[in-house]
Amino acid sequence: MCRCLRVSSSGYHGWATRPPSTRAQENARLLVRIHQLHADQDGVVGSRRIWEDLRYAGERCGRHRVARPMRWAGLQGVPQRRRWRMKRTGVRPPGTQNHLNRDFIAAAPNIKWVTDITYIRTAEHWLYLCVVLDLYSGLIVGWSMSARQDRQLVVQAVLMAVWQRPARTPVTLHSDRGCQFTSEEYQRFLAAHQVTCSMSAVGSCADNAAAESFFGVLKRERVNRQHYRTRAEARADIFDYIERWHNPRQRRRRERPQQGEKLLTHPVETG
Repeated sequence: MCRCLRVSSSGYHGWATRPPSTRAQENARLLVRIHQLHADQDGVVGSRRIWEDLRYAGERCGRHRVARPMRWAGLQGVPQRRRWRMKRTGVRPPGTQNHLNRDFIAAAPNIKWVTDITYIRTAEHWLYLCVVLDLYSGLIVGWSMSARQDRQLVVQAVLMAVWQRPARTPVTLHSDRGCQFTSEEYQRFLAAHQVTCSMSAVGSCADNAAAESFFGVLKRERVNRQHYRTRAEARADIFDYIERWHNPRQRRRRERPQQGEKLLTHPVETG
């Protein structure tokens, strides 16, 4: 074998009897941690999220050092399904502008919120989910679900967020131009609660990328992996994801940022 591979027999025996290097031992230990984190999060997260959790736990490693052993071990997250469709856009109410202007960084809680609606498929037909996301912490501060996609769906979600606001300080709430958000009832509700309405430009889904990103993660990590027989079953599962999975995770990230790193907020996926 040594003659065929053109190596010395002493070199082969030295390699065969040599103990694993310090680097190899550290990689093996890191792979055990990666397996644990991947299993704890139901196998839905990829290398970037695993790397963030390791950094949060005090591990000093690069993202590629996490991605390589995950690839060798066959560990991967659940990829996002891409779907493209066009729909008619609404007209901004008079005086409403795009105050957010794709600035997804907030200096304090309850200054910038974003909201949007998504569809959840069940055997009983669609369940509609509306959320209000705080750009400072990435927390879902308001949400509502209904079998109908009407004005009350968004009003209830914003009302929940307003109730949780510690003081009636002004806040900017950004949305797209759906008819629920352009309705007169919704606009009156925002004005009565000192909420400034901000709306996206025509055909610019990136203007509300933070809300779209949350829905993408929600469906990739939970909804697309389930088959809901009833709307009640979907409600319970989505409640569990928001209140027992997403919000606690965002709170932990906000409480203990890594030294020398920026505070982690809700990830924005583009492209």
